[in-house]
Amino acid sequence: MARDHKPSRRRARIAVATSVAALTLGGTALAELPAQAAGKPRGHDVSSHQKKVNWQKARNKGARFVYVKATESTTYRNPYFTQQYNGARNAGIIRGAYHFALPNKSSGATQASYFVRNGGGWRRDGWTLPPALDIEYNPYSAKKCYGLSRSKMVRWISSFSNEVKRRTGRRPVIYTNYHWWKRCTGNSGAFATNHALWLARYDESAGSLPKGWSYWTFWQYGNSGRLPGDQNLFNGSMTQLKRFARG
Repeated sequence: MARDHKPSRRRARIAVATSVAALTLGGTALAELPAQAAGKPRGHDVSSHQKKVNWQKARNKGARFVYVKATESTTYRNPYFTQQYNGARNAGIIRGAYHFALPNKSSGATQASYFVRNGGGWRRDGWTLPPALDIEYNPYSAKKCYGLSRSKMVRWISSFSNEVKRRTGRRPVIYTNYHWWKRCTGNSGAFATNHALWLARYDESAGSLPKGWSYWTFWQYGNSGRLPGDQNLFNGSMTQLKRFARG
């Protein structure tokens, strides 16, 4: 996913060999559906980079779900969030909100509280995906794990998750990539039982999964394509997607 108020995180991370940006085919991010995509609902994720999205056009092109960036740390809110979040719903697209974590800035509970207050809620209406935590390489510093030890990172994620659950009734979906997860959490298996995995990997297949997860729920396979923003798939049918949204 891309930051809203500064240049794309992927462009900022080109020196990091194990970043999501490095996971491409021939140096080019996938723009077409990968081999594993047959029959799976298409979706995307957007931030303020996409500004005012034409949601009916996105739906006509195949969008069935979308995640919208709501917040980052405790100092940033997506100024286009309302248009994007409500606009997707009005066009008949299942939508959810995500938070970009900066674990070096404040506690997981503090950032979760800020997120939920600023768009990261959930309703059992069949149109609202559970809130999502975007946790990946630090785009602002050479400290790619934000200066946290693996055990402290696991505790930070737990704190975020517990507060989201307390405030919304749902555990957050975790967006990450295998290499970051292995490096910064020690490939922790602590979250696989009750958190859906949103895997970032730009390739023809989803590849290795973080410890404990036997399948991905969402897969971000490209940062450009038919739909605005990043390209995603849901690992199931439309009926299953609606059931997942309802919880």
